[in-house]
Amino acid sequence: MIDRPNISTEKSRRGIQSIEIGGRLLTALADEGSPMSLGDLAKKAGMPSAKAHPYLVSFSSFGLVEQNVLTGRYELGPFALQLGLISLQLLDPVRIAIPLITQLAAEIDQTIGLSVLGNQGPTIIYIAESSYPIHVNMRTGTVMSIQSTATGRVFAAFLPPRQVDRMLLQEKRNGIAAAFGAQGLKADTLENLLADVRKRGMARVQGEPIPGINAICAPVFEHTGAIRLGITAIGPAGSFDASWSGTIAKEVNACANTISHRLGYRAS
Repeated sequence: MIDRPNISTEKSRRGIQSIEIGGRLLTALADEGSPMSLGDLAKKAGMPSAKAHPYLVSFSSFGLVEQNVLTGRYELGPFALQLGLISLQLLDPVRIAIPLITQLAAEIDQTIGLSVLGNQGPTIIYIAESSYPIHVNMRTGTVMSIQSTATGRVFAAFLPPRQVDRMLLQEKRNGIAAAFGAQGLKADTLENLLADVRKRGMARVQGEPIPGINAICAPVFEHTGAIRLGITAIGPAGSFDASWSGTIAKEVNACANTISHRLGYRAS
């Protein structure tokens, strides 16, 4: 579904009713993501076909909607797609993510780290603290090992293999793995771990590389399907449920999915 304001509750703002009604048709097309017949489109927008048709004619003249001459089905037109691309180009993933992970940290009372892919590897750029301190060496600017941390494994799982190979060499050269107590994983062991991350859509570590500390990380994707951010919850094992079906995993994954959706990502 598309994020949009609740027009009915914004009584202080006067709008043009016909535009709001027509907007329901555009919203229905965007939510469906594939061509629709007039009847199905009108039904999803909550109006009769006879009412929807004049709006579609007008939208077609602006390129917001186009009709397939063979099937008669409607879909978003080139101008609508152009507007969407401009909107995506203006999106700032970090600006979108920070308030959401801050809220997440408060709701599950765990420290949340926001990471991007930096020059040396996955790098923490923002931390939303829990109500209690955790004694780990994680601060803004920390580069996370792709072998031994949940954050690093998430990025490694969804980046091109050649890029991951270069990162592994750089990690070894810069001593990043050693800084996290990692001895280096065999190639097949690491690939099995990354395959599991891709299968589950998340990564976790329990008591490693730091004893007594658990972490769960979920990826954030942009509209192209490329990974842009990592959302990592981290906390002491005694109060951190690292089970896949637990609240922490579910909430971290939901937060990452929300940000991905805001960035235009649609899961295949």
